[in-house]
Parts: sequence; C-alpha cells; structure tokens
Amino acid sequence: MRCFGEEGSWNMSFAGAGFMGLYYVGVTHCLRERAPRLLQGARRFYGSSSGSLNALCIVMGESVDFPCSQLMVLVKQVEQLSLGVFHPAFGPIEHIKQKLQAFLPANIHLLASQRLGVSLTHWPDGRNVMVTDFSSRDEVIQAVICSLYVPFYCGIIPPEFRGERYLDGALSNNLPLADCPNTITVSPLHGTVDICPQTTSASMHELNSFNTSFQVSTNNVYMGLLCLIPPSPEVVADICRQGYLDALRFLERRGLTKEPVLWTLVSKEPPAPVDGTWDAVHVPGQEAGLSLNWEIPNVVVKDVPNFEKVSPELDAVLKKACMRDPSPWARFRRSMPGRALTYLLLPYTLPFEYIYFRSRRLVAWLPDVPADLCWMQGTMRTLAFEAYVKTKDQLVGLVR
Repeated sequence: MRCFGEEGSWNMSFAGAGFMGLYYVGVTHCLRERAPRLLQGARRFYGSSSGSLNALCIVMGESVDFPCSQLMVLVKQVEQLSLGVFHPAFGPIEHIKQKLQAFLPANIHLLASQRLGVSLTHWPDGRNVMVTDFSSRDEVIQAVICSLYVPFYCGIIPPEFRGERYLDGALSNNLPLADCPNTITVSPLHGTVDICPQTTSASMHELNSFNTSFQVSTNNVYMGLLCLIPPSPEVVADICRQGYLDALRFLERRGLTKEPVLWTLVSKEPPAPVDGTWDAVHVPGQEAGLSLNWEIPNVVVKDVPNFEKVSPELDAVLKKACMRDPSPWARFRRSMPGRALTYLLLPYTLPFEYIYFRSRRLVAWLPDVPADLCWMQGTMRTLAFEAYVKTKDQLVGLVR
C-alpha cells in the first residue's frame, strides 16, 4: 500500500486499556510475525496509559514472553487477593515501577527518544502533554508511571515528572494522533480505529471522548470494566489471542500479507481474488492504492479451538503465563473451601493486612515526603485563594 511505502512515513498509536493491555501484546506479535515492516519502519510509537507500556516494549525490542509474563503476574496477584483491586495490598503503580527499574536497560532513554511518545495529562488544568524526548532512564520510568496514574484508583498524590504533576494520559488524549491518516491506531474496545474487535452489536451510536471514538454497546461497557477489574488469567489470555486475530484481519484486508490465513479458519477455500490480488476492492474517496478487501471474515477466539496452529509461539507463551502455583497450599486457597475460609476469616485478617501494607507504603513514601508535602501545601493555598476570590466577588456583587 502506498501509505506504507516510504519507511518512517507512518506512526502507531495505542489507546489506554488498563488490564486489557495484553490485547496489544497479541497485536504486536502478529505484526512482528506477519508484517515486520510495520514495526521496523514506523517513525514513532505513541501510547497513553497501558498503551505506553506496549509502545515501550516495542522500542526495547522485547520478545512476546516478557510483556506476557509481566502483565499476567499482576493479573494473578489480583486474583489471589480476597478483595481484588479493593484489597490494601493492591498497588499497581508500585508493582510496575519496580519491574521497570529492574528490567529497563541503562540506555533506554537513548532508544526511546524520538521513537516513543507518552501521553500525559497535566495537573490541575487537564492539558495534554506529549513527551518524546528523554534525558535519562529515570525520566522514561517517571513518564510511563505518570501516564498510568488513574486518580484515586492508583492513589491520591499524582506522580511528578520534571517538576510538574501529571495524571493518566487517557484523561486528555487517549489515542494520540488518531486523526492522522498515516497513524495505525489500536484499541481493545469496539470502535472505528484501525485495529480493534469488530462489533456484532446493532447500535449505531458512538461516544467521542478523549480523542477516541467508542461504540455505545454492552460489550464496550463490559470491556471497560475489565480494564479496571481484571478477569481470570484465561480470559485475559483470550483477549491477547483476539488481538492477534484482529491485527491479522487488518493486514489481510489491506493486502499486507501473502496468505489468507483467516479464511482457512472459517472455511476450506477462500473466494477467488479479484484481479489476482487480495488488495483489489477499492474504497471510494480514498487515495489510489489505499484499497480494502472487505470480504476478509471477522474471526473471534471461540471460532479457533486450536490457536496453536495460528501462532505456536504466542499460544505457548500464554499457556505458560496462565500456569498457577502447583503447591498444595496454593491449590487449597484456589479451591471453594479455601475461598470460603478466606472470606470467613476476613474480619479478623483484614485489619492486620491493612496495617501491614499501609506501613510498607509509608516507608516507601518517606523519600518523597518533602516534595509531596510542598505540593499539597501549594495546592491547598491555591484552592483557598480561589475560594476567597469567588466569595469576595459574590459579596461585592450583593453590596452593589
């Protein structure tokens, strides 16, 4: 296709997805297997929230095993907690920050500069900031942490980056460069982006917010909940497999692959190609060469009972990541009697767990106490001054 002819003429953008970020792992692995040019020749990889993590993994050149194992560890940790994401031990920002500090190479800021774009939301004005230059490894970590920070869900005090406070980038620009025609957009929610699940809902309504278009449907409501409250590891693994299939549909409809793989999953023989190519059905109003083959079927995970034939490497990694602790105690905790016992003892164990984990967070917070207290003091002064000015203006208006 002409829009992907010149290397460096296109970008990739990943929307915020929370715990559904494993969808991007499937998308990335499909592109790496079936169309490596799209990753190697992309000018820049943009991301907000969990999408920035996937963009960072692409820039690092990590294999599929690294993001799968790291994300699935967090999902399995939430599954083990009696109250899930509401348990005092749940700390996604601390977990991700520790993993980034442990695994990021020392020269990641050199690899990420001008190749990685992280969407941030400035506090308190809500202005979007796109960071593409990094001077140190710590700046890369802080930018990604700021882009992941959901207020109240991840904490109360926003993290700091270059002396300013920032929130989740999805709150101001969930899909960077979504309006650019040379940007491949990816989202795990049903919508109008390039790579996303194809909806089966009859709803024609769309919600445009935070620079992203979502279809108003029950599927999107359910998947939106999964972004904040993770399901079982097996469901998350199927979301990753669906990302692979959706990316494959994107490639086949645009004629970027040599073989019609999706047809072999739903039927024995594909229809005869028009004019000898798979990229022959032209869409009116598009530039010459930008044609789509809408006959490529939509395939969902439940239609592929043996995913190993589609991508043996990805399927093996997902099965390995879904494996749980085989020890007798861990199996007992996962059983129905073990879960019942956990909930029965919760009134007695929860106070001690709350004190223990809050104490650990307090100790970890001690190095940042001076800066955070100064920020809180400045915020309180600003709020008090604004309240004073408004009250004064109202009183003056009443006197007049």
